[in-house]
Amino acid sequence: MLDLEPFEIPSLTPEQLRLLRRKLDATQYPNELEEEVGWEYGAPTWAVKPMVEAWLHEYDWEKPRAKMNRWHHYRTTVHGLRVHLVHEPSKVDPDAIPLLLLHGWPSSFYEFHQVIEPLRDGELGGQAFHVVVPSLPGFGFSEPAMQAGFGVVKYAALLNDLMIGLGYSNYVLHGGDWGAIIGKYMAATYQRHCKAFHTGLPFCLPPLPTPRNLIFNPLRTVRFFASLLLGFDRVYGKGKTVLNGATFANAEMYYGCGYRAIQGTRPYTLSYGLTDSPTGMMAWMLEKYHEWTYHHPDKEDQEILPPTITPEDFLTQVTIYWLTGTMASSIRIYYECLHQKEMLKVVIPRVEVPVAVCAFAHDIAKLPQDWIAAATNLQQYSEYKSGGHFPAMEEPQHLTKDIQRFGTYLKAENIF
Repeated sequence: MLDLEPFEIPSLTPEQLRLLRRKLDATQYPNELEEEVGWEYGAPTWAVKPMVEAWLHEYDWEKPRAKMNRWHHYRTTVHGLRVHLVHEPSKVDPDAIPLLLLHGWPSSFYEFHQVIEPLRDGELGGQAFHVVVPSLPGFGFSEPAMQAGFGVVKYAALLNDLMIGLGYSNYVLHGGDWGAIIGKYMAATYQRHCKAFHTGLPFCLPPLPTPRNLIFNPLRTVRFFASLLLGFDRVYGKGKTVLNGATFANAEMYYGCGYRAIQGTRPYTLSYGLTDSPTGMMAWMLEKYHEWTYHHPDKEDQEILPPTITPEDFLTQVTIYWLTGTMASSIRIYYECLHQKEMLKVVIPRVEVPVAVCAFAHDIAKLPQDWIAAATNLQQYSEYKSGGHFPAMEEPQHLTKDIQRFGTYLKAENIF
C-alpha cells in the first residue's frame, strides 16, 4: 500500500499575491488589426482584458480553495515522483466501484469539482463510486518528471500503480483530453486492473479491411469505404465525424493544432512567456476554454466563456497553474508524445474491456459509433446536444449520469 501524506490546498502567500497583482496591473496588451476578426487570430484583447481585470480586482482564490479542501487530499510517491490526489471513498456503499478520473491540458484535478461528490454519494439515484482524482505529474500539485522521455506510456504505468497502491486492483477509468489518451492506453495495456473505460474523446482506427473486421465487422467496413466516396456526413450523419485533419501537429492540415505544434516541438521557448506573464498564460488557456466549449451558434464570437463555465471556475484553473508554476512542465507531454510517436500506441490497439463513450456536441473531435464499436468492446454510447471538451465543468449532471449508468451496467455484468 502507498504511504499517503495528508495535503491541503495552500493559500497564495502575500509575496505571491503581490507579485501576481503587480504583473497583472502592468500588463502590456499587444497590437491588433483595426478590423474585428473575432477569435480567428487567437484570443483578442476585448476578451482577455476583462479576464485580467476580474483576476486582479474580483477573483478570490480563498473561495474555491475552501471548496476544494472539503475533499481528502494526499500526496504520495509513485515511481519516484510526488503525486497529488483527491481520494473520496464512498460512504453510502462500501462495495462502490473504484473510479479514476483523469484530466488533461489546460486543466487540472479541479475540472471534476462538480462531479466528485455526486459520484461518490450515488446522487440522482445512481451508482456510487470510490473516487480518485490525481493531478497528472507535472500538473498542479504533482511533481514533474525531471528526465526526458516521460510520455503517455510512463504516465499510464504510474497511474495504474497508483490505483493498485491505493488498494484498488480493479477500477474503471474516465478521461478527457490527455486523460482520454492515457486512459485508452491503460484500458488496452492494463486490462487485468483497468476493467472498464469511459470517455468523451475516443481514439481508434476506422474499420479497415483487416481479417478481424472482415469477419466480425463486414458491414461497418463497407460503410467506411462508402464514406470515403460519399462523405462522412452522408454515411454517418451530419456532424457525427469531426477529425480536424486527423493530425497531431500539422497546422497546414488543421489550423487548430497550432498550439500542439509549438508545444510538441519547442516547449522550452514558449514556456518563458507562459511562466513569467500571468496574462500571457491566462490568454493561452482562455483561447481553449472559448474554442473547445459549447456556445449557442449566434453568440460564439461575442462570448468570452460559455454560460456553463463561470469566470471564477476558469480563473481557478488558471490560478492553479500560476500558483504551482507548472505550465512549463504540463506542456512537455506534447513533446514526448510527438517525438516518441506514442499516438500510434494509443490509436492502434483494440480495447477488450467494456467501453462507454459520451459524445458532447462541441468536443474537439468525434468518431462515428461504427468506428468505436469495431475497435473496442463498446457497451454504451450517448450523444448530447450541448457541452464540449470540458464536460465535467460544462455539463456535470449529464456526465455524472452517464458514468453512473455505465457503473450500473458493470455491476449487473458482475465486472465489479
